[in-house]
Amino acid sequence: MAREAMGKCPVCGGETEVSKITCNSCDTVIEGHFSLCKFCKLTNEQKVFLDIFIKCRGNIKEVEKELGISYPTVKNKLEDVASALGHKGEPEAYVPGKNKEILDRLNAGEITVEEAVELMK
Repeated sequence: MAREAMGKCPVCGGETEVSKITCNSCDTVIEGHFSLCKFCKLTNEQKVFLDIFIKCRGNIKEVEKELGISYPTVKNKLEDVASALGHKGEPEAYVPGKNKEILDRLNAGEITVEEAVELMK
């Protein structure tokens, strides 16, 4: 199993860097200070979630089924990954009819009462 470079220091949580690259074919060695890509800085849990989210082509219902988690949990995990990648969310603007849509989903049995309460926050 291939090991991945750690994006965060396990001791202090600071960002890490790669300082040596070796070619497996010709044994060329390059030393320096190389930044890791932003995806390398995600936690394993975030990487697994992102992989499943992409596998499901962004379909939240499919992600819910695959992971056995609720709609609000999927949204929270997605927001967590987006924040870790540097995409800070804007506060959601008031959307007329949003609560009615949530209540309709609750009435149809698509979400639980707890999920409806979380979505209305």
